[in-house]
Amino acid sequence: MAYYFIFPEKDATIYSHPDRTKMNTGGDEILEIVKEKGSSDERYYPSRVLIKFKNDEIKEVIQGKIGSSTFNNGTSKTSLQLQSAEHKNLVNIINLEVFAVSQSWDEGTGRFSNLPSSSNGTSWVYRDNDITKTQWETGSFAVATTGSIAATGITKGGGVWYTGSLFQGSQQFLRGNNLDTDIDVTSIVQKHSASLFANSTYPTGIFNNGFLIKQPDSVEENTSSSFGEMKYFSVDTHTVYPPKLCFKWDDSIHNKQSSAKQNGELSVSLYRNQELYNQNSEATFRIHVRDKYPVRQFASSSNFLTPGYFTTSSFYSIRDAHTEEEIIPFNDNFTKLSADSDGMYFKIFMNGLQPERYYRILFKHTNNEGTRVYDNNYHFKVVR
Repeated sequence: MAYYFIFPEKDATIYSHPDRTKMNTGGDEILEIVKEKGSSDERYYPSRVLIKFKNDEIKEVIQGKIGSSTFNNGTSKTSLQLQSAEHKNLVNIINLEVFAVSQSWDEGTGRFSNLPSSSNGTSWVYRDNDITKTQWETGSFAVATTGSIAATGITKGGGVWYTGSLFQGSQQFLRGNNLDTDIDVTSIVQKHSASLFANSTYPTGIFNNGFLIKQPDSVEENTSSSFGEMKYFSVDTHTVYPPKLCFKWDDSIHNKQSSAKQNGELSVSLYRNQELYNQNSEATFRIHVRDKYPVRQFASSSNFLTPGYFTTSSFYSIRDAHTEEEIIPFNDNFTKLSADSDGMYFKIFMNGLQPERYYRILFKHTNNEGTRVYDNNYHFKVVR
């Protein structure tokens, strides 16, 4: 029943276009996966994206929230989520690949629009800047790593990453799909955590140098055509859509199935909603469930004092109250409602939500009469 978000420490787009191989974009609000046509030739030059999350924050989530055993037992998931900004001229099928970066890099403060262009951080050629000039490896790669690009006319560079199925993730988009990414990087973060907690080295663990996002080699190396432009908000965005590393796990407890409401119309209300929450809070919300039309009977106490229960097939969802974006969608594995002697409940970690925003809570319940969503305009706000 748990979602937890952390936000990047740094990110940047690196470009293979001849005019931009040494350009840094660490301060840009937008990350781009694009193939640009050359200024003086007919080739199309790909870009790639680098993004990294803080070791301390990853460690705190795994150790302090999820628990190392749960994180590594195959029941939790971690995904890389980028919010789409603007896309142009896309082909019918788009594939994105994510790899674990094997070399360190500096974000820099450059921007695509800077004149002259800034090179105080990573670029297609350099890991750091154009003064120190530490280049990305382009050949004779270390064991189980690769990088660069094998395409005539394109400058060598563009990052170095680990190979193998446990060190990569991918996502495919078809025409008409939502282009926000939700790429499963669980195995990569497990490798990072093995390095953080046990100082394990390859192949058990790898140091966290972040992720590299790119198109498949076959697309990048085809310099005669473009797949279009994919743009995503960066950590420097002035919107509420920065990239996120999303941790998902099930810590729900429900041993009241025998008392659950299997039929009949229900009245559902939320209580213990403080409505204003500090962004560092961990809030527990309670749900009161009762029959909307209870059977008439003589009793010595109020029907309202007796806890009622949803079935084990009950879930919560969180939406942005203004944009209607699903921040935490209904999920059969990770947004289950819990039950104890006081009734139904669930927890939300507020520091994964953008502050100074209002959010709305919804519930979904399945019993013998089908599935129903309860949306009673229950709101709360996260504040700094």
